[in-house]
Amino acid sequence: MRMAAGKSSCDWRFDSGRPCLDLVATGIGTNGACELLDGAERLADWLVATGLVPGGTRLDAVDETWVARFRQLRTGVDRLLTAELGGGGAGSALDRVNALAAEAPPGLRAVRGRGGKLVRELSTDPECGALLAAVARDVVELLTDPVARAGLRRCEADNCRRFYLDTSRGHRRRWCSSEVCGNRERVARHRRRVAAVSVAGTVAVPDATVP
Repeated sequence: MRMAAGKSSCDWRFDSGRPCLDLVATGIGTNGACELLDGAERLADWLVATGLVPGGTRLDAVDETWVARFRQLRTGVDRLLTAELGGGGAGSALDRVNALAAEAPPGLRAVRGRGGKLVRELSTDPECGALLAAVARDVVELLTDPVARAGLRRCEADNCRRFYLDTSRGHRRRWCSSEVCGNRERVARHRRRVAAVSVAGTVAVPDATVP
């Protein structure tokens, strides 16, 4: 029996600010292409880690078909967002997202958990189409919200293509994560400066034996 666990110990990162951007990040690592949705177990883990399903949800239905469908949506969202930032069009990707967003997302209800505290659970068994709809609707909401859309960025770090929402003061955030990509860039910049100073300080010493 596959269950949705708590926060994952896998290499998930949620720096983007939106579930749809987190989905794109599962196929794009900070050091180039990196497939994180490499099987049903990983997808089930991601679904709860990103908050699309509550912890403890039975996810027995998640299989390789689900993985293929989520990867397909991920590719479409990546194409669509890339086109948006580049000022181009991605008609087929937009059509696909709209078609998925038209489906009903998962129903939720509040139930009494341990200690009598209200907790979330799905009102029915999770279905792939409903969860895809939740992600697709997040894409639609992002791109049709002028404020959110204005903050859409792509990480400027070398070898990173993650999307994120820039909610910083002054909207000057350059990296998907200051702690990850930002730190790598600062270290790389420091090394370049040290190397430049070293080269500039190297002076050819004349051969004293030459008259």
